[in-house]
Amino acid sequence: MFRPQTRQSQARSAFGMLELIFHATVRNIRKSHGNAVIGLLMNIFQTLMLVAVFYFLMNVMGMRRNAIRGDFVLYIFSGVFMFMTHTKTMAAVIKAEGPTSPMMKHGPMNTIVAISAAAVGALYTQVLSASVILYFYHAAITPISIDDPVGVMAMLMLSWASGLAIGMVFMAAMPWAPDLFGIVSQIYMRANMIASGKMFVANMMPSYILKMFDWNPLFHTIDQGRGYMFLNYNPHFSNTSYPLKVTIACLMIGLMAESFTRKHASASWSAKR
Repeated sequence: MFRPQTRQSQARSAFGMLELIFHATVRNIRKSHGNAVIGLLMNIFQTLMLVAVFYFLMNVMGMRRNAIRGDFVLYIFSGVFMFMTHTKTMAAVIKAEGPTSPMMKHGPMNTIVAISAAAVGALYTQVLSASVILYFYHAAITPISIDDPVGVMAMLMLSWASGLAIGMVFMAAMPWAPDLFGIVSQIYMRANMIASGKMFVANMMPSYILKMFDWNPLFHTIDQGRGYMFLNYNPHFSNTSYPLKVTIACLMIGLMAESFTRKHASASWSAKR
């Protein structure tokens, strides 16, 4: 508050903001566990457990024959990695520190930095976990071949961006009705276990079932990601423009709603809860 105000160039201000986001990201990652290695191992274990559950279910339910021709485990990885990235990013953004957080009393800190740190921290954890899992699968079990790694990574980033945008909408709405929007966000994340379509191949789904999935941007990114991953799969019932439009729309709504919420923030909002 009593620091002398000095003029800074736009480039210096931008680098200062990036440095602040970096340090906030490190702090955000270390909040989950004091030991970074154990925190990473816990996230890898969660991902592997989900992969094992879907592998077992698809074998028991006889859905393996409907999978894309190629490595079946890699097919499961393609859905689980994007689902985890989308869901974990959304949850991290919803839980990001808001305008009434004690951290906001520090001069350079603001809610955009907190949101960016939460989202980047979730992306870092998920990409590192996926890289470790794929490396050990490739080295210890069987060599893997990805047709277009750049396209797969682009779809993973789009899954992350859509999770960030949707999370911002929920984060901005949460202070006004915490119980209601907390339940709605949980319903959305739980519904994505099925609605993301990670267990299904869009090209093999009947039209009346496809209508129950194509509203979800994550369904499109997973299906398009499999199109980039497998040489012999060409997705016909999904596209990249729909999740991109939903992401941009939710991001704009989230930014406007967060700005409105920040201006009306009060530390006494949760006094009666």
